Amino acid sequence: MTEKIIIALIGLGGAVIGSVATISAQVVVDCLRRKEIERQEKPQIEMLTEMLNHPEHQWRSLDRLQHVIGADEGTTKRLLLKIGARASEDGKPIWGLRSRNPLPGEPNDS
Repeated sequence: MTEKIIIALIGLGGAVIGSVATISAQVVVDCLRRKEIERQEKPQIEMLTEMLNHPEHQWRSLDRLQHVIGADEGTTKRLLLKIGARASEDGKPIWGLRSRNPLPGEPNDS
């Protein structure tokens, strides 16, 4: 092989190795970011679950849930959906667990 072909192959190999390293680093960073988010949200999810399972309260206001977990409305709703909660059908800003407040026609899993 000529010297130019060897140099081209070395350059190509370097580009491939660089690309693989970059993609691998991005995957690791994304994985670590997701784990950190889960770690931060765990106490919030536990508080929401405890509040919505309280025997004296079938429904809780969105304002109270937001205030207790210290989150904005969007984050609170996302976490509520994640734990299996739903909003009231009558348009009031109250939320409850679907297991305790099934939709009409939906079987109750209790």
